[in-house]
Amino acid sequence: MELRLIPASALEEWYREELTQAFPPNECKPLANIRELMDQGRYEVWGLFEGEILLGYATLWMDPEDKRCILLDYLGVTAVRRNGGLGQRMVRMLAERLAGRSLLLIEAERPVEGDDPVENALRQRRLAFYERCGFLPAYDMATCGMRFTTFLPCLPDDLGPVMALHRAIYGPERTDVRVPLGPDEPPPGPPAWMAGEV
Repeated sequence: MELRLIPASALEEWYREELTQAFPPNECKPLANIRELMDQGRYEVWGLFEGEILLGYATLWMDPEDKRCILLDYLGVTAVRRNGGLGQRMVRMLAERLAGRSLLLIEAERPVEGDDPVENALRQRRLAFYERCGFLPAYDMATCGMRFTTFLPCLPDDLGPVMALHRAIYGPERTDVRVPLGPDEPPPGPPAWMAGEV
């Protein structure tokens, strides 16, 4: 198995066949937005391959001027290969690849009081998944109109610089993002691309 960049020529198929099938519409950036971020040197789409067969994918989002923190934006395993440990393997491979250069930030959506119990159970499973990967919950943030917990591979003494770098990844135009989000603070919304801001 090899972790390598998905070529630009395969992005449309990856987006249509994988990303939009695995994530809710309000969490899927438009492909044009992903390409624009890539052109700016702010985004990478990685695939876990067995030969030429895509097993899973991970996207990384960064501030090109300061790559001390890199955000794992999407993580997915192809439908027929889920629940086989590939997700954990990819998270560990990415953390090892970045070790000593960049801190890998992970966001996982929190359960929502009164929401669909099935969806809340999935949210809880994702939170537990990242803890099983060895990441630690550090602080809450908001994007896409939802509350997320940010996970880090280790907790620094001062989270302030990490939170500032985390917010900078999104850029000032993203008015739906709040880092950190206080315990009683509601998430802003809607997602920027749904409001026509991106």
